[in-house]
Amino acid sequence: MLPITSIHHTALICSNYTVSKKFYTEVLGLSIIREVYRKERDSWKLDLALNGHYVIELFSFPNPPARPSRPEACGLRHIAFAVTDIAATVAALQLHGVIAEPVRVDEFTGKQFTFISDPDGLPVEFYEG
Repeated sequence: MLPITSIHHTALICSNYTVSKKFYTEVLGLSIIREVYRKERDSWKLDLALNGHYVIELFSFPNPPARPSRPEACGLRHIAFAVTDIAATVAALQLHGVIAEPVRVDEFTGKQFTFISDPDGLPVEFYEG
């Protein structure tokens, strides 16, 4: 068995660094750990934390190809954030002009969840529990 203790982070590549940085920091409320411009790659790297824990590396690269999310494509499906109140989460997102899909109930756990799309159309889930 490998000595894995937790998920360290999720890496995302965005098409518009300024728009995605604003979404992940101002809309979702993640805090910036470090922001680095890598001149040799013409690339930004933004390390983001949730409640003090490193969770996302946000990258920009010149002209990244689109990655299909729908219809569901093979590969990483979505990122999910745990929330304490799904209705309050949906309401807070609406204040930022972000519309969530209709709230659903997980048939196995009975917990409520919903999805939004980030600025590049990547699915982001909010799961109550």
